[in-house]
Amino acid sequence: MFYTSAVSRDDIFAATPPSADLRLPYGADSNQFVDVRLPQSKPPYPAILFIHGGYWRARYDLTYAGHLCEALKKAGVATCNIEYRRVGNPGGGWPGSFEDVRSAYRMLTDPAQHSHFPQVNLKHTAVAGHSAGGQLALCLAAHEKTVMCAVSLAGVLDLRRAWELHLSSDAVADFLGGSPTEVPEHYREASPAVQSIPARQKIIHGTEDDTVPYEISQRYAERKKKNGEQVELITLPKTGHYEIVDPGSEIWPKIRDVLLAAAHG
Repeated sequence: MFYTSAVSRDDIFAATPPSADLRLPYGADSNQFVDVRLPQSKPPYPAILFIHGGYWRARYDLTYAGHLCEALKKAGVATCNIEYRRVGNPGGGWPGSFEDVRSAYRMLTDPAQHSHFPQVNLKHTAVAGHSAGGQLALCLAAHEKTVMCAVSLAGVLDLRRAWELHLSSDAVADFLGGSPTEVPEHYREASPAVQSIPARQKIIHGTEDDTVPYEISQRYAERKKKNGEQVELITLPKTGHYEIVDPGSEIWPKIRDVLLAAAHG
């Protein structure tokens, strides 16, 4: 599948998205919460659990992902935009960031919590993430077998390769606490590339991405298919890192359709 588009980074970060309908804490830390958006259409709603990127660093939060979540809300999908502790926050990095995402997931899929939004159908749970959030989403799918579908938008899916490329000034080493030689167990635990993932996987990446190179997803998909996993690579020629999460971009309708299909199971 091939599409085209072009949008700058500033287009997605400049504007503040509409406020969420509900903010749910899943822990005591100020970064442990989920922003929930609910459609105006007739329930029950399919849902997407979304994890933002920013190379796991504290200076990037979930705000920019609110645009994507709001667009999905308008398309009839409930969204849960997950915030988590990041590198620079107390407890952030590995494993704290992933433990937060996992705790949020378990809270959201716990039937006891459905009094908050009983109109949401979480029977077919789909997770998605952008950039570093793509790594967290697929890592979640590896560790939580109830995840039915996982979507990576320009995800950092192979942490060893990302470390070799020194992406974003060695962000992987900062996140995992060292090199593959120093903390090999962290790379094994955290990298989707070396984990077994039973969920269906949709891997979306632009060929002109200068933040997370396209080769990360291309190599990942080839490796996973050889291992017998359910992986589809969706290649976006002439597309960079940010337009795939910008509802104002030309490419957005294609991204929306993939996410809608994931949400509907």
